[in-house]
Amino acid sequence: MTVTELFERGGVTMWPLFGLSLLATGVICDRLWFWFSILSHKQETVKRVLQSASRFNWELAAQLSLDGRKQPVGRFLHAPLRYPQLEPEVFCLALEVAAEEELTRMRRGDKVLEAAIALAPLLGLLGTVLGLMRSLSGIKLGEIGKASTAGLTLGISESLISTATGLAIAITSLAFYRLFQALVFKQAQIFRRAGNELELLYRQYWSQITTSTPAEDDISDPVSDSPPVAAPLPPPISQPPLTYEDLFGQ
Repeated sequence: MTVTELFERGGVTMWPLFGLSLLATGVICDRLWFWFSILSHKQETVKRVLQSASRFNWELAAQLSLDGRKQPVGRFLHAPLRYPQLEPEVFCLALEVAAEEELTRMRRGDKVLEAAIALAPLLGLLGTVLGLMRSLSGIKLGEIGKASTAGLTLGISESLISTATGLAIAITSLAFYRLFQALVFKQAQIFRRAGNELELLYRQYWSQITTSTPAEDDISDPVSDSPPVAAPLPPPISQPPLTYEDLFGQ
């Protein structure tokens, strides 16, 4: 049976199934290439960045994460490191936003596979129902068992082609969908572990630089702390002693 005969005998629902299979195949090929490019490279970016961060060499850590920006984990670690002297809360927020963006990029195409998993069996079943209706429409009650009904079995078998096609598309899409979900879950674990370690190192670094820098309120003026010095008294003016006449007059 050729492909043309398969489509003719499968009914009108074979064309929607064909379009759905093309979409699912395109998404599967794209995701396979995406995950192959990720898994084929060694995951050394995380180790090197965390080693530099453990020595509080944040410039080197930022450069190493920038060099690994082709990998999702490199872009994830570079998101907070590209901004110097962030507060720990802002640092953590940058990690969360970058992780959400990368995981969303990894899940691209999942909706197409979900649609193929849900719609393909239903379209196949619809094609089978239409095929059975077409096969049974030409049979009359008085002709059952005669030679005119010899092709009924063949018509029913042909009407099941669409169901088999829909199930094949759904099973294939489901297998790759579960595979991609497992890979996303593994990457999410890597992000969570690396992000927690990087955030902990940054909080340690931040606590050190905040405690080692003296506050302006603690700086005292040694001159202001000393007691005020009284001004020297002027020297006494020497005068002759007063007499009786000076006090009471003559």
